[in-house]
Amino acid sequence: MSSDAAPSSVWPVLHYDDTVEALRFLVEVLGFTRAVAAPDEHGGIGHAELRWPGGGALVFGSTRHTDSVHGTMRAGTSAVYVVSDRDGVDAVHRRVVRAGGVVLEAPHETRFGSGAAAYVCTVRDPEGNLWTFGTYRGPAPA
Repeated sequence: MSSDAAPSSVWPVLHYDDTVEALRFLVEVLGFTRAVAAPDEHGGIGHAELRWPGGGALVFGSTRHTDSVHGTMRAGTSAVYVVSDRDGVDAVHRRVVRAGGVVLEAPHETRFGSGAAAYVCTVRDPEGNLWTFGTYRGPAPA
């Protein structure tokens, strides 16, 4: 995998009801690293930025904050695909199982709609978002 500092040009934005638990799960169980976690006036996290060891990033905030363009986003309505190597897919699966999390699909070989082969695992976070970790990195550059 590449460096944690690799830039990402796409940042998914998710919202959670319990931002403290979301941060714990995303970092301790899924394996993201915390870059920013700014507290809010409710004792939660108002804004968080996380990095993936393979070079991606995501942002999350609280459903309590309804005064922004993202203010109507509900918790648990997203699905995110995260590129990982085979060992990383297995490691996420083990951590989710160890934490008593929900595994929707254990690690397995599959083919996506494009016909591309991948080794993947899909889990659900505590608020219902789906996270698929897989070896498919997209088509080769033209």
